[in-house]
Amino acid sequence: MYTQNGFRITAIPEPPFQVFGLALADRESRTFARLPKFVLEHMPQLDFLGRRSVGGRVRFATDSRRILLRLTVDACREDINIPLTGSSGADIYLGTGEHSTYLGVLAPSVHGDREFTVEKVFSKGPGLDTVTVNLPRNDLLLGMDVGVEEGSVLQEAPPYRTSDPIVFYGSSITEGGCADRPGNAYASAVSRWLDADYRNFGFSGKARGEPVIAEYIAGLEKISALVYDYDHNAPDPDHLQATHEAFFRIIRDAKPELPVVIMSRPDTDKDTEDAALRRQIIQNTYERARAAGDRHVWFLDGGTFFGTHGRAECTVDGTHPNALGFQRMAEALYPLLQMILYGKGGET
Repeated sequence: MYTQNGFRITAIPEPPFQVFGLALADRESRTFARLPKFVLEHMPQLDFLGRRSVGGRVRFATDSRRILLRLTVDACREDINIPLTGSSGADIYLGTGEHSTYLGVLAPSVHGDREFTVEKVFSKGPGLDTVTVNLPRNDLLLGMDVGVEEGSVLQEAPPYRTSDPIVFYGSSITEGGCADRPGNAYASAVSRWLDADYRNFGFSGKARGEPVIAEYIAGLEKISALVYDYDHNAPDPDHLQATHEAFFRIIRDAKPELPVVIMSRPDTDKDTEDAALRRQIIQNTYERARAAGDRHVWFLDGGTFFGTHGRAECTVDGTHPNALGFQRMAEALYPLLQMILYGKGGET
């Protein structure tokens, strides 16, 4: 920790700053990754994607009226469908649960194939607030410094209401593409509303129901629920047929009472026949589990997520949701996870 211009500045993950959602957060090696090294060794195709900080969050509590964020990423790669606030940016929320409020976003202002460091000072009202910083999606996080005003209170954030993380597994949509900032991705939004920790294992173009990932998820000691929807990444229905139930069975055999939510993809308008076939394959996994007596599995039809009014306005490119599309996805999933985690009406 050091002082500068009236701020006490600390590099994450030094206490009291806590990092959630990542397998590794190491300041010395400048590594903030969501998959551990042994998984990456078995799945080299995930080397870059697995080292992204998708789903990572920094949490703390402070009464400081000003908060300084300094963010360093390895590059600001161009993505035709995502602004820099979504690909290289971090956004901030105050409070917890449904009462969380958006404070602002920090991101580089230009693209480039070099290391970028940017900083910004955010202003908030008086009083002790829980602060959550959602880490970047696309570009690799190399470091983050957080500063609060000298003389202010700085302490650990209160625990999540659900401290065992929800695990999300799936495609680039699960990963948060093409949210205009990290907090707008559906996994981020629904977990924020639930005041729940979570892990994001969405892998753009690469999540194909591999046993290695299923075994990794099955081996996680603490997990409150699994949500998976990787049918976008299956190259064809035959591949989905061969992997979908097998993926479920690996996890179910290891965790017989784990709540599992099986979803199909939300964008079904471009090829309705293919979407219907994939949806049926996914629903079959659910129906066979229920027929076998499994009462800890649920199915959500992704084709209903965008509704009937304004469906075309829910995506950037006909596939990847924008902020509106992700909001509708989160709203569809939220009541079910609320019931699973907290009982009817969200009561414990």
